[in-house]
Amino acid sequence: MNLEIHDVRIDYPEECGIIIGQSHFIKTPQDLYEIIATTVPQAYFGIAFSEASGPCLIRTEGNDDELIKACITALKAIGAGHVFCIILRNAYPISILTQIKNCPEVCTIFCATANPLQVLVASTLQGWGVIGVIDGSPPNGVETDEDRQERREMVRRIGYKL
Repeated sequence: MNLEIHDVRIDYPEECGIIIGQSHFIKTPQDLYEIIATTVPQAYFGIAFSEASGPCLIRTEGNDDELIKACITALKAIGAGHVFCIILRNAYPISILTQIKNCPEVCTIFCATANPLQVLVASTLQGWGVIGVIDGSPPNGVETDEDRQERREMVRRIGYKL
């Protein structure tokens, strides 16, 4: 068996969030578009989905050409079939994550982040497949009472708690 593991750095625009997942059907881009547009109508976004059979094309949707192109670049770098990428501006991934998970074609969410991102890809003679991600940086310690208070205040500032 010829198995290799590769780390693929994913670059995407600053002040954006990204979701990488696995799906299984050609209508994934349209369904994800509808989910995002109806859940966070103010969002700008790109979507790309890589087919794993037939013509094996990268299929796209979205309302922002820069973000669509960034999704295409990410999927070309990952090189695996049945993977999707969503890049969001003016919205947080958490705002759509539950709806994305409930999409019938979505099998797995590997990450929803705004951190530096590497996708771990395994390659065999058949092709490439995502096996995980490295999301952000390792921990530097344990939060103090002051850190906890700052975290709680930040969550309130961005509208997630009263």
